[in-house]
Amino acid sequence: MKRPTIADIARQAGVSKVAVSYALNDRPGVSPARRAAIKAIAEEIGWRPNSAARALNGAQARTVGLTLCRPARILGVEPFFMELISGIETELSTRSYALMLQVVTSPEQEMEIYHRWWGEGRVDGAFLVDLRFADPRVSALKELGLPAVVIGHPSAAGSLTPVWSDEAVPVRETVEYLAALGHRGIARVAGLPDLVHTVLRDQAFTAACQDLGLDRHTIMHTDYTGEEGARATRRLVSSPTRPTAIVYDNDIMAVAGMSAAHEMRLDVPGDLSIVAWDDSPLSQVVRPALSALTRDIPAYGVHAARTLLSLIDGEEVEGVEDRAARLLPRGSTAPPKEKTPPVPEDGEK
Repeated sequence: MKRPTIADIARQAGVSKVAVSYALNDRPGVSPARRAAIKAIAEEIGWRPNSAARALNGAQARTVGLTLCRPARILGVEPFFMELISGIETELSTRSYALMLQVVTSPEQEMEIYHRWWGEGRVDGAFLVDLRFADPRVSALKELGLPAVVIGHPSAAGSLTPVWSDEAVPVRETVEYLAALGHRGIARVAGLPDLVHTVLRDQAFTAACQDLGLDRHTIMHTDYTGEEGARATRRLVSSPTRPTAIVYDNDIMAVAGMSAAHEMRLDVPGDLSIVAWDDSPLSQVVRPALSALTRDIPAYGVHAARTLLSLIDGEEVEGVEDRAARLLPRGSTAPPKEKTPPVPEDGEK
C-alpha cells in the first residue's frame, strides 16, 4: 500500500489540497467544522506528516538525536544504556517525539552526524553522553545552535545544560562499607579512563581509601566489556597482594569477574567480595546475587528528555541533579576470611 497523501484526503473531503494543508496545519482559511472533518479523514486513512517536507518548511521534526561512540555489540548487553533509552522514550512518547539513535566509531564521526541531522532538519535537539574533560563536542554543539542536553557532570558541560548525579558519594559509601566489613585491600575495575565520570569515581575512590588508611588499593581501567572485566580480575587475584574486594564500573564486568574468580577456585564472598555499579536484573539472577550501587536509570532518562524538550520549546532551563546511586548489599559481599594459622610442628607449643 502506498503512503496516504494530502491529495487522498482532499479527494475524500471534496476540497482542494490547499484547504487540506490549512486544516492540518491549523492555519486560518477553513471553517472549524471543515477542519475537524478533514482531520478525521486524515486519521481514518492513516495519514502522517512527512518529516522531510516539514523540515523544508521550517517545521519541527519532532525527533531528537543520540549518538553512541561504543561498539554496537556492547549495547546489546549493556543494561545502563538500554534503561536510559527506555526512560528517554517514555518521556518522548508523551509528546509524540521520536528518538534517532546511531552508533559511531569516533567523536569526530559523532559530530559529523549531528551536523548532518541538524542541517537536514532531521532533529530538533540532541543528547550528549560519555562526556570528557575539555570535550570538543560541547563547544561544537553550542556553535551549531543545536539544543542539547549533556548527560554528565556540569564541570565539563560548558554552557550546555547538564543532567547528572553525584559520583563521589556512592563511591565513598561503598569503600566505607567494605572497610567496615574488614577489607584492607580493595580494587576498582573502572571503565574508560578519559571519561569524566570515570575520573570522578577514580578520585573519590583514591581519596576514600587514603582517608581510611587503606594502603592496598588499586585501579585498573577497561572498555566495560565482560572480557576485559574478567581479564582485570584474573590479574588482580593473581597478584601477591591480591585484594579481598573489587568494585566494578558496571554489572557486566562484575558478573564476568565473579566467573573468573570461580574459575580460579575463589569463593565469593568468602575469598573475594564483589560490588557492581548499576543494579540491573543481571545483578540479581546470578548466585550469589551482586551487591550493587543502585539508581533509577529510566528516571534519569526521563529527566534528560524532559529537560531537552523544554530547551526545544525555548524555555529557560537549569541543569538537573538526579538522585545519587546508593549501595544495596547482597550476597556477594561479606567480611574477608581470617587467614588460617599454620599448624605447629611436633614439639612446638
